[in-house]
Amino acid sequence: MERTLSIVKPDGVKKNVIGQVIARFEKNGLRVVGLKLATLTKAQAEGFYAVHRARPFFASLTEFMTSGPVVLMALEGEGAIKKVRDLMGATDPKKAEVGTIRADFADSIEANIVHGSDAPETAAFEVGYYFNALELI
Repeated sequence: MERTLSIVKPDGVKKNVIGQVIARFEKNGLRVVGLKLATLTKAQAEGFYAVHRARPFFASLTEFMTSGPVVLMALEGEGAIKKVRDLMGATDPKKAEVGTIRADFADSIEANIVHGSDAPETAAFEVGYYFNALELI
C-alpha cells in the first residue's frame, strides 16, 4: 500500500468538481484516508512549494493556491502515486489525455484543478505537511 497527497485547487473548488475528482480516485481503487477543506495561508503555500522557490512561477503559484479554498486529501492504494498522476493527466490540460481530470476540467497550466505527489519521498513530505497521524485512518 502506498500513500500520496492530492489537492483539489481553488479553481476545482470554484467549479464545484470536488466530488467528481474524488469519485475518479475511488473508482480506480484509491481510498481516501484523510480529507480537509482549507484556505491556505501564504506561509503554508510557500512552505509547501518551497522546492519551486527559485522558479519564475513561484509567486503566481502561491498566490493562486491562496486565492480560495482547497481540498486536501491523503489517498491510499496499490501504486497510488502513479495512479493519481495518470488520472490527473499532463500539467498542461491541452496536452493531457482525453478523459483525465485536467483534460476534462482544467483551463491552463496553472489553473489545472488538481495537484498530486510525484514520488514516494515527495508524498511522505506532502501528506505529513497537511495531516498529522491522528487525522489519517
